[in-house]
Amino acid sequence: MPELAEVLFATKAWEKGKGHKILKVETKNASRVFRELDPGLVKRTLKGSSLQGSETHGKKMLFRFSGEKWLGLHLGMTGWLFDEDSAYPTAKHDALVLRQADRTLVFRDPRQFGRVLSHKGKDAPEWWSNLPPEVHSDAFILELVRDILQRRKRALVKAVLLMQEFFPGIGNWMVDEILWRARIHPAERAGTLSPAKQKTLWEQTRFVTNGALETVGTRGGDPPKDWLFHVRWKDGGKCPRSGKALVRETVAGRTTCWCPFVQRLSKR
Repeated sequence: MPELAEVLFATKAWEKGKGHKILKVETKNASRVFRELDPGLVKRTLKGSSLQGSETHGKKMLFRFSGEKWLGLHLGMTGWLFDEDSAYPTAKHDALVLRQADRTLVFRDPRQFGRVLSHKGKDAPEWWSNLPPEVHSDAFILELVRDILQRRKRALVKAVLLMQEFFPGIGNWMVDEILWRARIHPAERAGTLSPAKQKTLWEQTRFVTNGALETVGTRGGDPPKDWLFHVRWKDGGKCPRSGKALVRETVAGRTTCWCPFVQRLSKR
């Protein structure tokens, strides 16, 4: 599933459509991306408007159109955005197609775990404005992280970092990167982290997030070469810090990579 930096990069696929009118809207009405939403409403709302801008929050996207119209998108596991020429023939898994005079903007989702939301009004919809603080924002302070860890003190720290209500946009590879840099074992209980470790976790969460946004979010592709990311899936991969063999096992229901020499599990 795309994480926050990949989602930011994905929005750039529709940038060429900014300032241009939507002449026709096509929807795959049977797609589950329209669950609890009438696809016809999306057609009526967006037709005749022009794309004005976009923003992201975690794994979610928001597109602003003229006439106080808003489109929310979540890519899910297999969704992605792209643009084609105006003669583009709609394909089987194209859930939403916005046709302009010179191009076609497409949201495709084969497995249909994504989501489409619609809103009309002067201000951004509540389902957007009520989202938790982004991890790279000024509102994501150390005290907030300490509170989260205390509230979920019995949970594995790996699981806590994957909770989107607390760490929006953080996914599996980013969690492994954060914990490796913070020297915290993924199976550590959240409530066992010392104040110093809590601070390190907060710092590394912001470091990894900002680093991913500046690289992956800007140009796509991979994060910096010295990151754990580049060896975490390799059989026989070595820790960039210790040179020791990495371990890959299931932790908190997700395939997890860590260095047992750097990330030691505390005795309980």
